[in-house]
Amino acid sequence: MAMLVVYSSSSEEEGDSSVNTGRQQDGESSYPAKKPTFEQSTKTKLPVPHCVLNMFPDEIEAQTEDRSLHGGRMRSFKHEQGIWATYVYLPYKPEEEFMDILAELVSVAKCHGIELTPQEEFHVSLSQTVVLRHHWIQPFTQNLKADLAHCRRFKCSAEKLKVYCNAEKTRTFIGVEVSAGSNQLVEIIKVVDKTMTDFRLETFYKDPSFHVSLAWCIGNVEAQINTFLKELQSIMDTQEDGPFTLSLNCVELRCRTGNKVFCFPLHCE
Repeated sequence: MAMLVVYSSSSEEEGDSSVNTGRQQDGESSYPAKKPTFEQSTKTKLPVPHCVLNMFPDEIEAQTEDRSLHGGRMRSFKHEQGIWATYVYLPYKPEEEFMDILAELVSVAKCHGIELTPQEEFHVSLSQTVVLRHHWIQPFTQNLKADLAHCRRFKCSAEKLKVYCNAEKTRTFIGVEVSAGSNQLVEIIKVVDKTMTDFRLETFYKDPSFHVSLAWCIGNVEAQINTFLKELQSIMDTQEDGPFTLSLNCVELRCRTGNKVFCFPLHCE
């Protein structure tokens, strides 16, 4: 004969009146008590981890306009968050002989009362310095890369010194003007200008004087340097092996935007 066994609930066995069985007790609400919210349980905000604060240093880092930190140089445009100074150029890797000549040029200029500062890097500019929005960098450089891939490699040479002054008349430069290879550079400019136009940026000068800047000084002292330019040129022309010619092997172009540099190899023959 089968026996029917009845098991009591755990709450009845333990006799725990604190367990909510779903039945309303005298003087108690039928709804369970609310748990304290997160805001109620914490009186102070949790600190933001340093790894999160340092995720976007370029955007939160304070920029300075102190001219003393940049050799007295002034920006050609006011700094704003989210825009990057950008230009396209042909790099030149200096030879040992070139650096010796540059040191002599600086020394002679100092004797004439002109304090020249050698360039930190040497190149031929192939665009004006323009401002580029951060979100434009990738499509801008991709556009340049695609168009320049069809341009062929070539060689340039420069040997004649020339004095230049920037558009704002705030800096004067001594440069070596390109003689051979100017026609190829003009063709490169057309390609670069096309990208500039696509992004509504300023194109290059109409009558460019392609050159490698050697050294610079603050202010407009173009006329003063021209008074002893022949003396400087004689340094270039009277080297032991004959006149010094600056040679550039144009195998790639570069674009500097902010602190980033993009390289664009030119097409091999």
